[in-house]
Amino acid sequence: MNLLLAMLVPERLVHLSAVDYAIIVFYFGLVIAIGWYLKGRANTGEDFFMAGREMTAWVAGLSFLSANLGALELMGWAGSAYQYGILATHWYWIGAIPAMLFLALVMMPFYYISKTHSVPGYLKLRFGESSRALSAVSFAFMTVLMSGVNMFAMAKVMQIVLGWPLSFSIWVSSLTVAVYVTLGGLRSAIFNEVLQFFLIWAGALLIPILGLYEAGGWGNLKLQIAHNFSAQYVHLWSGLNHFGTNPMGIHWTGIVFGLGAVLSMGYWTTDFLVVQRILAAKDIRSAEMAPIIGAGFKMMVPFIVILPGLLGLAVLPVKLVPEPIAIATGGHTYNDVLPLMLARYCGPGLLGLGITALIAGFMSGMAGNVSAFTTVWTYDIYRPLINPRGSDHHYVNMGRWTTIIGVLISVGTAYLVMQFASIMDYVQALFSFFIAPLFGTVLLGMLWKRATGPGGFWGLLCGTLSSISMWGWVKADPSALRYVALSADAKALAQDMYQALWSFIVCVTVTVVVSLSTQPKPDAELAGLVYGMTEVPSVGDVPIYEKPLFWAAIVVVVFVILNIIFW
Repeated sequence: MNLLLAMLVPERLVHLSAVDYAIIVFYFGLVIAIGWYLKGRANTGEDFFMAGREMTAWVAGLSFLSANLGALELMGWAGSAYQYGILATHWYWIGAIPAMLFLALVMMPFYYISKTHSVPGYLKLRFGESSRALSAVSFAFMTVLMSGVNMFAMAKVMQIVLGWPLSFSIWVSSLTVAVYVTLGGLRSAIFNEVLQFFLIWAGALLIPILGLYEAGGWGNLKLQIAHNFSAQYVHLWSGLNHFGTNPMGIHWTGIVFGLGAVLSMGYWTTDFLVVQRILAAKDIRSAEMAPIIGAGFKMMVPFIVILPGLLGLAVLPVKLVPEPIAIATGGHTYNDVLPLMLARYCGPGLLGLGITALIAGFMSGMAGNVSAFTTVWTYDIYRPLINPRGSDHHYVNMGRWTTIIGVLISVGTAYLVMQFASIMDYVQALFSFFIAPLFGTVLLGMLWKRATGPGGFWGLLCGTLSSISMWGWVKADPSALRYVALSADAKALAQDMYQALWSFIVCVTVTVVVSLSTQPKPDAELAGLVYGMTEVPSVGDVPIYEKPLFWAAIVVVVFVILNIIFW
């Protein structure tokens, strides 16, 4: 196996046994069967787009996490862990846990009591139709670009591990997702995501367990990485006091403010892909508990995602390179580390389970993006701007057709990923364009009653354009990196963090300036939309161990301990 890994040609590394094929075929059949079974429970708009709002906290919470546990997690962050070391873990801890708890305790009550179908739907209620249309169009554009990531990642796995053509893998996965989301809507996507959550863990645990055994434990793994690369690859915080003393080329301010305060808050609280799952909860307590449950599991995900990338630094006999270089030279890329580790450790049966886990992750991410795109297009673009008088049945049919169209568009975007060094460089750039400024708009809308409709629209537009402009500036003139990311030593992810921070500041500044010069809404129209003007619903008189705040406090304690251990 080591001899195969040493060959710098992306050929087929393993052969599937009959058992492996049976596991994969059974999985594909099962997800389609779930979609077919739930077809009869997706006849109304509320059922198709919001799963009838009857999900329990555990179902909504696991679906919430699974919608994010797609190719970005399994393959993208494994590649980033090889590229940047344990610093990639920040995107799970400082870049997720505070934001998930903020969503649960602060923002979720507003989304839930307004009964909106989407984040753009909230912006319409708060700022008006122009803000809703702008955010809906930008979000729809982002989701199809993101869906292409999952298709590309799955195709890479099949190409490297099995020798399957890229196009064949892309079409098999995309058509399967199109079938079960078209049949059962969000309900089908949620139930498949819960199934995929357990499959992902069952299959993905193989690599860290077998890898740590080969490396001789965590202590020996750190020594091997320090010998092969640098000791800074295994420290979370100690090398962040200067841009040039860590593999990511980033300062702690970029992690804390760019990632923790802006980008992660924006993603977890305004990205409809994840918020949609919580809106399907059956009551306010379930809606608040779902992100907290998700946060608890999120802290454990680095074990199956980041650790394989770190193991690759220690045990792989070849050096992986950025995607464009690999295309030119025929070598293996950062994105290949997970399938290479899978081929290294898994034999018949285990290989089928591991590949099925990857397929589940990729299809989960694809389904999440497609179902979010379908809802935003139907409710926030098609209905208000094109056909406001259609029947409920008409909008459900439009949702089904849009699912198919969204999948087809996503296939084309899969090839854009090849222009970036790794999957996560591509994804974080998109987030800095669309998510960071949107968070500024939503946050001011919820917390500042003086924010006006024109302020929300122009702030969102200027924030989005500023981020895209900064990215284009650095592309055209690489020396501009010292101005955007505050250092010439910064690398791609560092640039994205500072882009996000500046676009957030631009959005907030423009929103405040325009709002102070325009007429605000009367207080009576802000009920249910702004803190201080809204009676926040209570979870009721329940024991302390059933209160969301209690479990949020436990998550915070564990979060702090983990950051200290891996400092």
